[in-house]
Amino acid sequence: MEFKGRDVISIRDFSKEEIIYILKKAQELENKLNLDLDILKDKILACLFFEPSTRTRLSFESAMKKLGGSCIGFAEAGITSAAKGESLIDTIRTVENYCDVMVIRHPKEGSARLAAEVSEKPVINAGDGSNQHPTQTLLDLYTILREKGRINVNVSLVGDLKYGRTAHSLAYALAMFGAKINLVSPPGLEMPKEITSHLESKGIEVYATSHLDEVIEDTDVLYVTRIQKERFPDPEEYEKVKGTYKITPDTLVGAKENMIILHPLPRVDEIAVEVDKTPHARYFKQVFYGLPVRMAILSLILGK
Repeated sequence: MEFKGRDVISIRDFSKEEIIYILKKAQELENKLNLDLDILKDKILACLFFEPSTRTRLSFESAMKKLGGSCIGFAEAGITSAAKGESLIDTIRTVENYCDVMVIRHPKEGSARLAAEVSEKPVINAGDGSNQHPTQTLLDLYTILREKGRINVNVSLVGDLKYGRTAHSLAYALAMFGAKINLVSPPGLEMPKEITSHLESKGIEVYATSHLDEVIEDTDVLYVTRIQKERFPDPEEYEKVKGTYKITPDTLVGAKENMIILHPLPRVDEIAVEVDKTPHARYFKQVFYGLPVRMAILSLILGK
């Protein structure tokens, strides 16, 4: 399989076999985290974050340094020439002179693909608006695989499925592996039709509801997402749906003993802190798994 120089824009750009290969390499690197690796020595990663980020940005920087490389970039668009009116295209054409690979997060859908089209260096999409977040999906799949032993399980996606880019990417990926998918969202925040139509075309068993209690007993992986306040064009509409779902210990009564709870984070109030102490909570382990997965992605893209 050839990964060198490839862009990572959408999870749909990868085949099931390629995803399995990436996850295999992530496992190999997880086993070497305590070793001194210098396979990306003299390589530079540029992190271009036009939107806030904690886990994605820091895990990419950590992954690059674990592999012996270095990082440049910014975590706030306001401190760049974008604040002066510089276009995204000009920013990309400038930054590519200083790096070997770049990771970009931007509020506009399609921004990452645009960056990839104009850049001669590989581009990794760290989230483009409410569209896609492919590396989050890869670490989600890796988490499910590591914690459940397989990916084709019963997964319930809960929360903002209209604007939640992590849920969008994950739904496409789960379809590749034949997982059963439950879609749990408030009225008005349902999964986009083009995604549900894709799932149905692949023969995936999909159940949509606004009531979590209808699916909790059969769920193997509960994937919780926050309501995406920043994506709402009307603040009043957000106020109507915020706090619709809150996972508490009481919510989990009747759930399978080995059910796991994932969350791309940050959480607001959709998972009570009391749940952190239950054997179901895996969202901070999920954060850890992002490190070997992103190490695998960077090493493969840079031909190492």
